[in-house]
Amino acid sequence: MRQGALALARLLPAIGLGLALTIAAGSASAQRVLLDRIVALVDEGVVLQSELNSRIVEIRENAARANRSLPEAEQFRTEVLDALIIENLQMQLAEKVSIRFNDDEINRILGSMAENNNLSFDEYLNVLNEAGVYLQTREQVRKQMTIQELQRGMVNRRIQITEQEIDNFLNSEMGREIMAPDFLVEHMLIAAGSEEPAAAKQSKLRYAADLIARIKEGESFAAVRATARQAQLFEINGTEFGWRKAEQLPTLFREIVESMSVGDVEGPIEAGNGFHLIQLANKAGGPDQMVKQTNFRHIMLTPNEIRDEQQTEDAIREFRQQILDGEDFATLARQNSDDDTSVVAGGDMDWINEGQMPAEMESIIDALEVEVLSEPFRSSTGWHIAEVIERRVTDLSTIYTRNQAANSLRNRKFDLELQNWLIEIRDEAFVEFID
Repeated sequence: MRQGALALARLLPAIGLGLALTIAAGSASAQRVLLDRIVALVDEGVVLQSELNSRIVEIRENAARANRSLPEAEQFRTEVLDALIIENLQMQLAEKVSIRFNDDEINRILGSMAENNNLSFDEYLNVLNEAGVYLQTREQVRKQMTIQELQRGMVNRRIQITEQEIDNFLNSEMGREIMAPDFLVEHMLIAAGSEEPAAAKQSKLRYAADLIARIKEGESFAAVRATARQAQLFEINGTEFGWRKAEQLPTLFREIVESMSVGDVEGPIEAGNGFHLIQLANKAGGPDQMVKQTNFRHIMLTPNEIRDEQQTEDAIREFRQQILDGEDFATLARQNSDDDTSVVAGGDMDWINEGQMPAEMESIIDALEVEVLSEPFRSSTGWHIAEVIERRVTDLSTIYTRNQAANSLRNRKFDLELQNWLIEIRDEAFVEFID
């Protein structure tokens, strides 16, 4: 029974009914009618009959759609109630550790839900409003996000991964398979039959070589393939491989792909069915991790209640001029920067990997010459001036590989540890059932 309740506790939170009491007008006189009641006291919270009823209906409807059987009525009710108790406990814990999501964060999730339903954000909200479930859906999303964030934080800190476990994982067959890179390969085939005359094959070979040359000169693989098909000089085919490990690619060019860099194009590769052209469009994972890093420093000023947007911009421009006039960058940063993460270091951000900065800041930093002070620029956090100290390319292969292995091991342990944690918080809680 406990396992069933724990499984139900991890389902999407149900939509609450909201009101506990209502006033109904009778034929003779108005009277108060009880529509809800408390079915369980849970530490500092309660579970309502309406919550229990709503969740039971929801799970039964989902089970019917999936043609899945459920336990007998009394056992099912007990498991659902226990799941709601566990959910209630998690929401109380989330409140204690101040896990909250603002409206903008909820809107981002609703935007993704709208996209998944091929609707715009406004269209999706209209659908929810027309169904009368807009507020309930927002609350349901907020609750699910809160519980997921709580579980991530509480469970991950219980999981310990040793260096020996990482070594064993990397040396295992499963580890090598998981850590192998994934390839995204573009493909084109100029079809040729084994019985074709040599002259016809030679003509197709020259055509394939011409297509390769166009791609190497800068045309996109997809555009060249499209124009070749439209020209209809020869039969042009192509396979959409998607992301695949090397061993999942055709043997014909498996080894070729493993030696390619992103953007490289190879061919014509002759086979029994014609001449193949391939391009490595992208690569993810794997042990080779050469990372571009930038060491820069900056001063950031954020508009606040005593300094508006224009005053903040004027102040950052004044600091820039002071530095150009000979003032020490680090001293000004320590005295004035609003960036808590770098203020003690005189604005020095140390080495930052490519892709780790906000996009609007990274574009500015990437365009800066070393030891050249930037013009003032605006980011989502405030106004900045910045200076690149040094750039380098670093081999983070070992660190990356071990981090990926640790993440894989942590993910494998997470579900079991989550089960244990849910059992613990349920056993330690004060729960009183109200008949």
